[in-house]
Amino acid sequence: MELHYKKVNFLGDSITEGSGVSDIANCRYDNRLKAKYSLTTNNYGIGGTRLAHQMTCSENPRWDLCFSGRAYNLDPTADITIVYGGVNDYLHGNAPFGEEGDTTPATFVGAVHFLMNLLKTMYPTQKFVFMTPARCVFYGGDFTAVSKHPNKRADARPLADYVRVIVETGKKMGIPVLNLYENLDINPMIEEERVALTADGLHFNDEGHARLASLLEAFLLSLPE
Repeated sequence: MELHYKKVNFLGDSITEGSGVSDIANCRYDNRLKAKYSLTTNNYGIGGTRLAHQMTCSENPRWDLCFSGRAYNLDPTADITIVYGGVNDYLHGNAPFGEEGDTTPATFVGAVHFLMNLLKTMYPTQKFVFMTPARCVFYGGDFTAVSKHPNKRADARPLADYVRVIVETGKKMGIPVLNLYENLDINPMIEEERVALTADGLHFNDEGHARLASLLEAFLLSLPE
């Protein structure tokens, strides 16, 4: 895919918003690509937000601005929309995980399907790319286990299951998915990598964003026009 001079929407959570970055204008992953390829970009990152609707209101109402609701407000003239989310569904979302075949945003499984279908329906001329959550260490636990946050429901899963849903739904819907869980070379369970590449085990620092931007760049360039 040719990137020069394209208009790109970035729909995401706190990582897309720039938490952990010292210089957002120059170091956040979307702005790195913007500078290199002379992109026009729209950043729709809001910290704490999730793909699925929540069962109860959050302590911070801003967290309840779910991805599917915000999808209606994306720039319709963009060439590409990149969606990067799901980690907050894993960390503190209180919606059920759901089952295969769910299609409404009341569960995580349904929310992924709903969002992908909504984007394709509303913006038929755009290309879409999803990125899965990367590995993380937060709330006193790590990505190999169910989140320890008190909001989590009985059917909560380890992070790999949330990643799997995004990857498999993307295949069914014909949407490319960049699997950061498998392919981003940052493992915050290794202390040296956590210190060197993240701000807190979840949010990437400047160098972490450089690695994310490089991986996303290669993935986009590998896609057909």
